[in-house]
Amino acid sequence: MSNATPARRQFASDNYAGICPEAWAAMTEANAGHEVGYGNDTWTQKAADLIREVFEKDCEVFFVFNGTSANSLSLAALCQSYHSVLCHELAHVEVAECGAPEFFANGSKLLLLGGANGKINPAEIDRAVHKRSDIHYPKPRVLSLTQATEVGTVYSLAEVRELVGEARRFGLRVHMDGARFANAVAALNVAPKDLTWKAGVDVLCFGMTKNGIAVGEAVVFFDRELAREFDYRCKQGGQLASKMRFLSAPWTGMLKDGAWLRHANQANGMAKRLETGLRGIPGVQIAYPVESNGVFAKLPPAVVKQMHERGWKFYTGVVTPDESRLMCSWDTTAADVDAFAADLGELVRVS
Repeated sequence: MSNATPARRQFASDNYAGICPEAWAAMTEANAGHEVGYGNDTWTQKAADLIREVFEKDCEVFFVFNGTSANSLSLAALCQSYHSVLCHELAHVEVAECGAPEFFANGSKLLLLGGANGKINPAEIDRAVHKRSDIHYPKPRVLSLTQATEVGTVYSLAEVRELVGEARRFGLRVHMDGARFANAVAALNVAPKDLTWKAGVDVLCFGMTKNGIAVGEAVVFFDRELAREFDYRCKQGGQLASKMRFLSAPWTGMLKDGAWLRHANQANGMAKRLETGLRGIPGVQIAYPVESNGVFAKLPPAVVKQMHERGWKFYTGVVTPDESRLMCSWDTTAADVDAFAADLGELVRVS
């Protein structure tokens, strides 16, 4: 029997968390015997059907290894190389994917839009579309929305509808980067269909890795015509898993009885608790509204160093040099949050 001390739960990233029990149980069950490879197995069919049930739509579903490939390949399916993708200047496809969207789309350019709190200002779409219309400029083709955003805010249903309406006015397709889509749905307490295809979203990159599974994201095409030959794109992009059931089976555990929303609610709730704890500490400023599972705060620089020395892991400078990002996970507890806030408060008081 091991006497090892369990590793402390951290706030650097929701990727730090392990696999949740529901996903682990499904993987164990999928490991019980032989299954057909390359996505033709019963688990992949079950997972895809469950996604269709969740969205109440006969959509086309593909499983890939990670969010970068999900975003990049789906945007490539919506664009020609001479097109452009409109996205927020802090969008994940812009700041954290090493040029992969442009690479997989053979050069489709990202055009950056402004807006407060990580959300696109609708007027920016009009500006970008009308900036130029000559043949020397990459023609706007897609609007990409990050839900929840890179600063932890969430587009409301009304905001999504307004942005999609603007996109449609200019003949743009709509892509949604949903690495933390579960957190957004939990925060808004709306039906997944209302936040996606009923609002006019064409394709969703549905993330679950940050919500408790080991690896794998789903690309969900609400317009099946847009998914034509996407299976070839996945294969060429190195995203066709030979043992696909181990990417897809965890989704069955997450979706069949609502575990995905329970875990998202837990993470969101812990972020709100952390926000409350931090607001009571002098010299700490919350940078953005806390609407999902992330808290962005400006902490005294000396205290940041001291917190790291005490063993706490979190990132500073993800958005601006003086903002620290604190992410809560499906397994974050009230005790974790309170311990972090207590250490921070103690160091601030003695500094």
